[in-house]
Amino acid sequence: MNDVALDLTVETPDAMRALAARIGERCVRGDVLVLSGDLGAGKTTFTQGLARGMGITAAVTSPTFVISRVHPSAADGPALVHVDAYRLGSVAELDDLDLDADLDDSVVVIEWGRGLAEQLSPHGLDIVITRSNDASDEVRNVALAPRGERWQALIDDAGRWLA
Repeated sequence: MNDVALDLTVETPDAMRALAARIGERCVRGDVLVLSGDLGAGKTTFTQGLARGMGITAAVTSPTFVISRVHPSAADGPALVHVDAYRLGSVAELDDLDLDADLDDSVVVIEWGRGLAEQLSPHGLDIVITRSNDASDEVRNVALAPRGERWQALIDDAGRWLA
């Protein structure tokens, strides 16, 4: 992962969705977001908010058993390709999904994609979500590391659009 450029504390699942929606509003075709974190950290919750920010109205659920799902935009925006790479063992298996065919028209989100998916596009975010040490709360830490100049500029200006 690139150096972390923005480290945020998120208190609730609704706050996670709201953060992700702000990020989704800034996604463009060709972006690849790589989500990492333990089971139950909030990767799918993040993707639900991202979809909302992209104008996608379909329900977003984890694609664990089907590996990937495509959620078309309800407007004229890019589709969201949501991938769960948990059961994939190599870059070759990820390549078999033929995701690069979707990149020109989609935003691709890959859960469990660290070390497998970063090469799909030089544009996007590497996102690591970690739980707090207190099992009784829902607090998460979200670390964002941009790939590409556009995302670096967006992260540099995050104080404005996350306010």
